[in-house]
Amino acid sequence: MHRLVSAIPLALACIASSSAAADAVPVQAVRRVDLNRYVGTWYEIANFPRFFLPKCVADTVSEYSINNDGTVAIENRCRTQDGGVNQAYGTATPLKGSDNTRMEVSFVRPFSANFVVVGLDPDYRWTVIGSVNRKSLWILSRTPQLPKPELDEALSAAGAQGYPMQQLHYTPQD
Repeated sequence: MHRLVSAIPLALACIASSSAAADAVPVQAVRRVDLNRYVGTWYEIANFPRFFLPKCVADTVSEYSINNDGTVAIENRCRTQDGGVNQAYGTATPLKGSDNTRMEVSFVRPFSANFVVVGLDPDYRWTVIGSVNRKSLWILSRTPQLPKPELDEALSAAGAQGYPMQQLHYTPQD
């Protein structure tokens, strides 16, 4: 039951993220993502808070792995206000012709949303993932803290795409 309750807000996130803003220039993806380098552990450095996302207060981590069918398994977990751990499991399907830079992500079928890798360090130390309507954004790092010069690069990548950076919330990593 706990997993179902956790998945409902994520399904709402997918629905809300799927409609693009009509007046905005389309979000541009990075040129290419090598999934073999992209999989592994990512620590959430910052995000755009959304009312329908789980009430995570710290230690948000994503684990990505490649499934046999070429999709990407997602395991998200975080610490909640009461000290518990919230977990959610999903699947990301690379969109054809995107060179793995655009993914259809689902945590509860049939609900899904398209997300774009809008920033990626050449050494895969950090990444920026956003929704096509610019209402969702995540800055992720291979380490719990991202050094300021690298954080500035990630922030610049998101800002250059027109994401409203004043909405950014930093995620504590203990």
